[in-house]
Amino acid sequence: MINKTYTSRISEYAGENGGRVLILFLLFLLSMYSLSNSGINEMAMYLAIPVVVIAVYLIFSYKMLAFWTLFIINYTVMFLAKERLWPAIPASLPNEMLEIVLIAVAAIDLKDTRFEDLANLMILALFGWCVFCTLEVLNDSCGLGINIPAWFTGIRLMAFQLLYAGIVFQLYINSPERVYQLLKAWAFCSIFAVYWAWKQKNIGWTQGESAWLFAAGHYRQHMVNGIIRYFSCFTDAANFGIHMAAAGAAFSIIAITNKVRKNKIFFSIIGLLCIWGMFQSGTRTAMFCLIAGFMVFLVLSKSVKIIVPVSIILGLFVAMLMFTNIGQGNNQIRRMRSAFNKNDASANVRDINKATIAKYMKEIPWGIGIGIFESDIPARNKFKRLSQIPPDSEYVFIWVRTGVIGISCFLILNAIMLLGACTTVFFKIGNRSLMGIGAAWCAAFTAIHLGGYANQILMQFPNIVIFYGGLSTVYLYPSIEQKFNEYEAKQLEEEEEKKRLKLEKKLAKRV
Repeated sequence: MINKTYTSRISEYAGENGGRVLILFLLFLLSMYSLSNSGINEMAMYLAIPVVVIAVYLIFSYKMLAFWTLFIINYTVMFLAKERLWPAIPASLPNEMLEIVLIAVAAIDLKDTRFEDLANLMILALFGWCVFCTLEVLNDSCGLGINIPAWFTGIRLMAFQLLYAGIVFQLYINSPERVYQLLKAWAFCSIFAVYWAWKQKNIGWTQGESAWLFAAGHYRQHMVNGIIRYFSCFTDAANFGIHMAAAGAAFSIIAITNKVRKNKIFFSIIGLLCIWGMFQSGTRTAMFCLIAGFMVFLVLSKSVKIIVPVSIILGLFVAMLMFTNIGQGNNQIRRMRSAFNKNDASANVRDINKATIAKYMKEIPWGIGIGIFESDIPARNKFKRLSQIPPDSEYVFIWVRTGVIGISCFLILNAIMLLGACTTVFFKIGNRSLMGIGAAWCAAFTAIHLGGYANQILMQFPNIVIFYGGLSTVYLYPSIEQKFNEYEAKQLEEEEEKKRLKLEKKLAKRV
């Protein structure tokens, strides 16, 4: 009887799952055959098939899980690479794969997708930049012939990742709840970045960070005149400091304009923490980025009550750095103060480099080509020297690769993106809290671009996904404003109810 029951259960299991078991068994045999004939790489490829199938199923079932995975990986990839926890694959590959998959899922699941939201200036400008960079494949200014592999690698990082970020964020951050979820995800990542800077300062470097610091001259960049420049979980101190300046401005703006008390408190704390982190980086440009972000907000606020006090605070802050010695005993503040020194040696070196680059660039208005680096240019080629000069700026890097035509196109298209978002905030949004969120993204975008003018950080992790993606969401705010009003009204009601209950408890205790 027991044997019959047992046999019956086996038969039932085989009937339901036999196909799956057979497929897995065939995959196992195929992977063993690949191992014996082609090596471990091909074996791993076949073994990965079930993982890919499961991943695709999860992405279709939980689309936002894939989006937040993209966000977290984008923020932590360089930290993991320094700690040697990242696999031996290009850092940009998971970003690109997840973005393409998210776009594909949105295209397949048409009932929940609003592709009409993509018809705006931001996506049009990003598409225009991709078209220009695609034409750059024909650029042979160095006389090396057309190098398609180098161009393809370069265009992915210089153009396509910008477009992917804009499209993905507009397709998925399309409700009040998700707008706040995005801000809070960025806020918690910023808390981690600030904590890690504090940890580096008070506890010390990890083994991976120490190895990175003493390799390829990184130590010289992060120990300047006895001042340690902390880089937290970012690629370097400049990237960390400028990102924190942009984040500090954005979160502070949200705190100033938000109506919900818990949001005001939360984003105020995050904003102050980010500004503290900015100082730990010792990145002098970050100071101007922070100020520029607040200046954008002042223009967009349309409120004398905001313009006057914020202007006074900014003015006092700058005056303290320019005309006093307050905080001079602090290494980071002392280095920040040197940003106002017109005779700074490092700034003069950058000016000399730009002048040298300009002489070469007169001959090549289309640049040396996207994806072309020093190793691609022969020693006797006259543009070899051009590829060896440190660009020290994202704008100079783009200028060298795409020429005066390319950098002009890049500047114009980014100005269109920013002005389009600012116009949306200024004229099309009535809700004060939503206006503040839109202004925060505009301020952050301005800050990171100002940082990109002085340092090569604009297209470093995690900036593209956060700042281009975040700015693209501003174009959706007028269409979700009604829902945002309802969502905020509900939050305010809950807040008032909590206050009422708290007051009742107090009165009951007195009785």
